[in-house]
Amino acid sequence: MLTSACGESSGPAGPSTKVVTIDDIKPGTTVDITWWHGQTSDAARLLGRLAREYEKAHPGVTIKDSAGASTTDELLTKLQAGFASDTYPDISYAYGSWVAKLGSSGRSLDISPLINAAPEAWAEFPEAARQTATVGDRIVGMPAVNGNLAVIYNRTLLKKAGLADPSPDWTWDDFRAYAKKLNDPAHKISGTAYSVAGNEDTTWHLWPQLWQNGGEVLDTSGMPAFNSDAGVEALEFWRSMAQDDKSVYLDQNGEKYGQMFNAGSIAMQITGPWVLYDLKKLKMDYGVQVLPGTDGDHQTVGGFDMWTLFDHSDTNKAAVAYDFVKWLTAPEQDVRWNVANGNLPLRSSAGNTPEFAQYVADFPGADVFFANMGNAKKPRPTVPGYQAMSVEVGKAISEVLLGAKDARTALDEAAKASEAELVN
Repeated sequence: MLTSACGESSGPAGPSTKVVTIDDIKPGTTVDITWWHGQTSDAARLLGRLAREYEKAHPGVTIKDSAGASTTDELLTKLQAGFASDTYPDISYAYGSWVAKLGSSGRSLDISPLINAAPEAWAEFPEAARQTATVGDRIVGMPAVNGNLAVIYNRTLLKKAGLADPSPDWTWDDFRAYAKKLNDPAHKISGTAYSVAGNEDTTWHLWPQLWQNGGEVLDTSGMPAFNSDAGVEALEFWRSMAQDDKSVYLDQNGEKYGQMFNAGSIAMQITGPWVLYDLKKLKMDYGVQVLPGTDGDHQTVGGFDMWTLFDHSDTNKAAVAYDFVKWLTAPEQDVRWNVANGNLPLRSSAGNTPEFAQYVADFPGADVFFANMGNAKKPRPTVPGYQAMSVEVGKAISEVLLGAKDARTALDEAAKASEAELVN
């Protein structure tokens, strides 16, 4: 029997449950678990079918699956309210940026003893995804969706501008030159785009260049380091494109640039594999390339959403929740969930399946995103203050791109404003 200490050094003490494997549950025991998957429509139905399949293979287990909230974005608020009223689920979908907050809630389930007892399957997840699921020395979930940022470009617009498809070894100077050449105000076409909504979508787009420039988001003491010369250089690059070249569409709420790319009004966008499904339906002639590099470093940032597990002081519920998530993320199920839904496979071994080969055939560029997982070397920090810090950084980026402040001043102010949240 494996013991999981579920109280946390970075948050209030939570319940402590002995976590066992599902094989240790007494035969004939009935176990109900609640799963908030955060999905709607076809995705929700697909996950529901997988839950019924698991139930059939495990008599006595009932999985109460639902979206959990009207939108995925509302799940965090719903979870926090559930913690207060003791109505939280056993498993919930969570954005990677939420994991630190959930992991320090005193309600999360530490599955590291089970992971460490059989680490082979865990090792198949990308390193940055594993780090995202880890809060301190505790593992509180497994990856639900893997993604990363790359450049998707409208090949038709490139051809009209006399440009070839970018090569895998292109640089940020090349990217800037492409954007300038593609920018066509007379025909209302922008070379590229950047969200200035001031949220995490604004913030995480800056991290790859920060890392490529040799910088870090936080220093070794957990305090802001993004306002280093590396960060200033990264933000100044985008300021020069937005203000000097006028080649960047600045999206005020972050909800338009994807639609404008689909409509042919933006030539290049930095985004993830989640857009491939829509591009296929549009029958757009597009291409995908890794992010431009700095001195050969094409580091990107991963977007890792999680199946986060929660502790109800019930050994059997904990065992079933862990076993179900482990089963759901196995390649045999993953190709029927993520790959079938247009997402990248979670585990490296799924890349060798016939289903993945068909996925690449159906969604051109998916192979580039899959290989690009190797460039997602660092996770976004999994510390409780990250969300608040992200808002400050997003605000700073937006002010600079809109011409209101210089990069150094804005990032220094964001670092100062973030310190208290990171200490707390």
